[in-house]
Amino acid sequence: MRRFARRHLALRGLPAAVAAIAVAATGTVASGAAYVVTSQPKTGQSETGRATPGRTPAAAARPTTVVPASEQPSALKHVVPPDFLIISGQPVSKRQLAKVSKLAHVRDVITVDAGAIRLQGGQANMFAVDPARFRAWTPLDTATDDALWTALGRDQFVVSDDVQRQLGLRSGMQYAIQGRTQLMATMGGAGSLGLPGINVLVGRTAGRRIGLVPDIGLLVNAPGADLDTLQSGLRRAVGAQSQIINLHEKQYQPKASKKSGRPTSYLQLYQQAAGTCPGLSWTVLAAIGQIESDHGRNVGPSSAGALGPMQFMPATWRSYGVDGDGDGKADIMDPFDAVPAAAKYLCASGAGRGSLSKAIWAYNHSQAYVNAVLSLAHSYARRFS
Repeated sequence: MRRFARRHLALRGLPAAVAAIAVAATGTVASGAAYVVTSQPKTGQSETGRATPGRTPAAAARPTTVVPASEQPSALKHVVPPDFLIISGQPVSKRQLAKVSKLAHVRDVITVDAGAIRLQGGQANMFAVDPARFRAWTPLDTATDDALWTALGRDQFVVSDDVQRQLGLRSGMQYAIQGRTQLMATMGGAGSLGLPGINVLVGRTAGRRIGLVPDIGLLVNAPGADLDTLQSGLRRAVGAQSQIINLHEKQYQPKASKKSGRPTSYLQLYQQAAGTCPGLSWTVLAAIGQIESDHGRNVGPSSAGALGPMQFMPATWRSYGVDGDGDGKADIMDPFDAVPAAAKYLCASGAGRGSLSKAIWAYNHSQAYVNAVLSLAHSYARRFS
C-alpha cells in the first residue's frame, strides 16, 4: 500500500542519500576529537528571489545553549504515511513546494530542517520538526506515543531505537548535541522514526540553535499515485540535485516495533489483523480502511454516526470491538483495536468461508461499496505482489 511503508536503519551504514541532508564538514575541537558541522548553502538568490543564508561562524566560537521548555503538542488526530523523502541541495522554496503540491495524487507535504550532528561520540542525522504536525508522519507505534511528543514539545530530543542502543543513551539525561553550535538538551525518549538514516528529532527552535539547514527536507504523501511517475514529477519540481528516496523500496519495508512487537504501519496492522481470519486477505482490510477513513485520516463521526479509522457504528462496536493492543480497553478510535475488530466482523460475516462479497455487504449495505472494495483490494494485491 503506497502510503504504509515504514523504514528504519541503524546509525552506521546509512544510505548515500543522507549525505545530502547537510554536507558534513569536519573540524577539530581542543581535545582533538572530530565534530560534525552542518553546512548551509552559500549566500545567493533562491527561486523566490530571497537571499539564502550564508555560513555562520564555527561551533567553537559559539557558547553552549540550554534549550528552554515550550508548549506541549496537540493530540494525534490522523496519520499521514509518507511515500517519498526528499533531501534538497538547498532550502525548498515556496515555488518548488507549490509545484510538488500540484502533482497528481499528492495530498500532503511537510518540510523539515535537517543536518548532520555529533552526539555522544557518534555521528547522526537530525530533523528539526513541529511536533504537533510531524507526529502524524511517523510510524503508528511512535505517532501514538504521547510521551515522545510531549518531550519534543518541551524542547527535549528523541532518537531512534537503534541509536539509543548504539550510543548508550538514557531518557532523562542531558547530552551535548554538536552541530554548528553546541547545545545541551535532555533526551526525551526513543522510538522508530521510520525514515532511512534519520536518527534524531528535535523541535524547530532547538534545530535553529544547533544550526540545522532550514527546509532542506521534504516528505510527500500521495495515496494512489504511480510511484515511478510521481518520482519523475518530484525530480522536475525540486531539481535534479535533490535526493529523492522512494520509501516503498524493499530495504525500507516496515519491521515490527522492537519495544512492543506492535505493527508500526497500517500495512503491518492490516496484515496482522487478517491473520486472525483464515481466508481473509489483508488487501480487503486495506481497501476498507482507505475508503472509510483514508487510513485513519478522517475518523469521524460520519453523518451516520460512525467512528474511528474503520468507521464502526457504536452499536456494532459493542458487539465486535476488540482490545487489539492489550491495553485493557477496546477503543473504537484506536487503529490497533479497530482494524482487528474489522477483521473479526468480516470473518463473522463469512469473509473467510468464501463469502467475501456478502461480508463486505454486511459492512456497508451497498453494491457500489462492495465493488469499490474489491477493486481497490485487487489494486493493492497487484502493487504488493
